[in-house]
Amino acid sequence: MTGVNSGQNNTNGHRAGSSAHEGAQSTVTSLPLSEEGTGAGGEQSIGSLAREATTHLSTLVRSEIELAKGEIAGEVRKGLKGSVYFVLALTVLAFSTFFLFFTLAEGLAQLGLWRWAAFGIVFLVMLLAAGLFGLLGYRRVRKIRAPKRTMDTLKDTAQLTHRHRQEHKDEIPE
Repeated sequence: MTGVNSGQNNTNGHRAGSSAHEGAQSTVTSLPLSEEGTGAGGEQSIGSLAREATTHLSTLVRSEIELAKGEIAGEVRKGLKGSVYFVLALTVLAFSTFFLFFTLAEGLAQLGLWRWAAFGIVFLVMLLAAGLFGLLGYRRVRKIRAPKRTMDTLKDTAQLTHRHRQEHKDEIPE
């Protein structure tokens, strides 16, 4: 298994891959499947094999978690960058609605209303719309409930843990 990682030695005592660059460190590209000194002729105990498997499994799980974190972080960044454009579009839309209301008021004034009365009517319509949207939002928010299933499973887990501790406490001689 010479050359699998930079820590293993060749038969001549030099580090694998260090002939060209004596002081350079190379990165580990794969996990060694056996310790140094063991191979086809070396025998390992079941305990050491289990320890080695546990170590490799732990390393694999940690690297998978790091990979997932990296991928999720990248996707979140893309989403945030895209959402900035949606926020900008909504801001422009919100400011452009003022022109719609001015147009409505001027149209009412052209129909024969006094100009101040036309703007007052549009203002009252805007207040009614804001009140309606506020009421709809309040009704939606009021329907939000606590995560009941999650709380129930957490309580069950706490009870099982407590029961498990009690069982092991009774088994341990004092």
